[in-house]
Amino acid sequence: MGAQYYGADSEDGDRIDDPSEDALFMMISDLNHSDNTFVVVRPDEDDPVWFASVAVLDEGGYEIVHSDTTRNEHEVTTATCIDDIARDLTIWMAARDFPGQPTRQVRDF
Repeated sequence: MGAQYYGADSEDGDRIDDPSEDALFMMISDLNHSDNTFVVVRPDEDDPVWFASVAVLDEGGYEIVHSDTTRNEHEVTTATCIDDIARDLTIWMAARDFPGQPTRQVRDF
């Protein structure tokens, strides 16, 4: 059985279905400059409408890309703190729409 919502794949072939913030932290921590330079997170479907990626930068730190075609979003940032990157990815992905799932609505109480 595949991911219910999304999967995280690294260049070295590791995959985690529906990764938690801690799992994303571990995957990003495992990145290096030789054979595992990026992690991509996207819905578990043939033609995903959104994705996020984290890649190691030569000069240190990480490049983070958030892209969502349904919301016309494409943002590229850099960061050095893996805790912050994993938390921000988790929050960003929680706001995405998932195929076959009800659209999420935010309400003020």
